[in-house]
Amino acid sequence: MKLNMCIESDIYLKEKTEKLLNWYAEHKRILPWRSDPSPYHVWLSEIMLQQTRVEAVKDYYERFLREIPDIAALAEAEEERLLKLWEGLGYYSRIRNMQKAARLIMQEYAGVLPDSYEELLRLPGIGSYTAGAISSIAYGKAVPAVDGNVLRVLARSEKDARDISEAATKKAVFAQQYASLPSAHLCGAYNQALMDLGAGVCLPTGKPKCMECPWEDICKAHADSCEMEYPVKKALKARKIQERTILLLQDKQRIVIRKRPSSGLLAGMYEYLNLEGNLTPDEVRRYLADAGIHSLRITPIVSAKHIFTHLEWHMTGYFVYVDELSDFCPQDMDAILVSTKQLLEKYPIPGAFRAYTEYIKNKKEY
Repeated sequence: MKLNMCIESDIYLKEKTEKLLNWYAEHKRILPWRSDPSPYHVWLSEIMLQQTRVEAVKDYYERFLREIPDIAALAEAEEERLLKLWEGLGYYSRIRNMQKAARLIMQEYAGVLPDSYEELLRLPGIGSYTAGAISSIAYGKAVPAVDGNVLRVLARSEKDARDISEAATKKAVFAQQYASLPSAHLCGAYNQALMDLGAGVCLPTGKPKCMECPWEDICKAHADSCEMEYPVKKALKARKIQERTILLLQDKQRIVIRKRPSSGLLAGMYEYLNLEGNLTPDEVRRYLADAGIHSLRITPIVSAKHIFTHLEWHMTGYFVYVDELSDFCPQDMDAILVSTKQLLEKYPIPGAFRAYTEYIKNKKEY
């Protein structure tokens, strides 16, 4: 009986793999990093794709590669230039860790990204999923790559009720995937097929497109019409909401920006002058007067919202026109004065302020 169960299990796994790979051969996404899956290209794309939509990453990826074409260039680049190239992608610790890893690769691996899953895990910013993706896709190693998309697909296909936010679940699924991988030369395609299935068919929000799924006839959740009950994941804590007032303080030639602290949220990035709370024009005027700045005009502009992992900023914006900005930094503003051209080309401004950067970019007269 036990032997028969093992045989049945092997047949089932083989069927799942064949269905998945056949589907991938026909439906795989055409992505720039897949046309030349070198180790550096796979690494860069996977880091960019963390917490970011594929469509948003494509242009960033190609622009980044034009300026930072390899690991040596990444190791040597100025941090502010890297942050500017990353501007708008968010989670800026990702590119800082990439540069730390690049420098370690230059020092300890002669500039070559290691092919071993275990060695890749030693590098800053590379976790289990990224190490598995690099090792399998770029080097053809038999290693799983298990991210949120894959966990969702597998949970639904097997009606697996374990909480996918738990480390123990992720570890167990990784081990199960390791034991059921196809031949090493197929692992890259297998892992990417699961990614594509999760991204485009077995959707994270809304009803999955089961009619398009290669596993439609063998998916256990679909068989019982309970797809939306999986995966099981504990509810996130409610985000804290912060009200902020953004001031685009500008004369005819320059605008005020300041550098954020070297640690914490948006560390080392540049920002527009901003204050806690949702201030009225009169409150803004009083604040500026106390700082020795007398505005000629305060104009309410776009309001915006930005969502971080555990925090939301609700922002009220004002364009503040003054006759001439002095070269000293008033009061506690810790400000620098830059031209619009410098702002747009040199200084990395986080995507949290995108609405205000667009306002500056599109404003013709002051």
